[in-house]
Amino acid sequence: MVYTSVIPFLTLCLLSLQVIAAQAEEQWITFKPEDGPGNGRHIVLVSGDDEYRSEETLPMLAKILSRHHGFKTTVLFAIDPESGEITPDHQTNIPGLEHLRDADLMILCIRFRELPNRQMRYFDEYVQSGKPVIGIRTSTHAFRFERNPDNRYRKYDFRSEVPGWEGGFGQQILGETWTGHHGDHGTEATRALRNGIMVRQDHPVIRGVSDIWVPTNVYGVLNLERDSDVLLWGQSTRGKKQDAPLIWEKPVMPIAWTRYYTSENGNTGRVFTTTMGSSVDFLSEDLRRLLVNASYWALQMEDAIPEKSNAEIVGEYNPTMYGFDDYIRGLRPADYK
Repeated sequence: MVYTSVIPFLTLCLLSLQVIAAQAEEQWITFKPEDGPGNGRHIVLVSGDDEYRSEETLPMLAKILSRHHGFKTTVLFAIDPESGEITPDHQTNIPGLEHLRDADLMILCIRFRELPNRQMRYFDEYVQSGKPVIGIRTSTHAFRFERNPDNRYRKYDFRSEVPGWEGGFGQQILGETWTGHHGDHGTEATRALRNGIMVRQDHPVIRGVSDIWVPTNVYGVLNLERDSDVLLWGQSTRGKKQDAPLIWEKPVMPIAWTRYYTSENGNTGRVFTTTMGSSVDFLSEDLRRLLVNASYWALQMEDAIPEKSNAEIVGEYNPTMYGFDDYIRGLRPADYK
């Protein structure tokens, strides 16, 4: 009699565990590596911004990196825990950050996140390990901690005044925090100018990159860390059409650079940052190529960067125009496979 009552209970427990595992699996997506120089090295791409549609961009980049270049890629999303849906303006939940423990590279496009300690733990471990980081656009102001005064990782806040962490993650790791828009947001675009001043045309990250125009505006970069190596400057354009004239009366701003950071543990890692990066920006093939090249460089694989890296989109990519509250509702990570 005891045994017959236990069996249904155990069956129910097993089914519950299977459901929980399935739900966890649905909160992120992973693309298996195909043949390529990446040889299965793991890149984790973390999305979570409420304006520039990183939830659309990073799956597209992940497919390029896995299909054409042989990397294993995992994409994480801001998820509403109640619905299980991708909700970019949900600031406090990006499940799957534990994947950073076996990641070789982190690509980040997030904005003003306030993640709980249990998730920030994995992010902090990654940074302290000195592994490479690629930051896209709003990642200069990746974190803003306001709700929880007990959060242990407030040093990453973009306004941080913690000694040694002034300016937070953006300033101390990427090289710049949020300072404001340089171009007129919504009416001006960006034309990338290769850095002839410092003669960086030969840098492997910009190999095969000849023309980048994007419909987002230039960010202000006023306090760039001095050890940063600027690869591209951005000129504002008068209007948002690709042939719009340049606004010469506005000074150029850095829009792509490399640097090295040293963690509190003394570990040193490579960093690439670009202030370009809305979903519609990545309709530019050369911007996609820039990110592919940057991934190789960050992983110390610059010798494997070809003259023109394959940045062809895998499948369809129909990005949504950037804007607050304009994301597509009802989507789950599996919809981006």
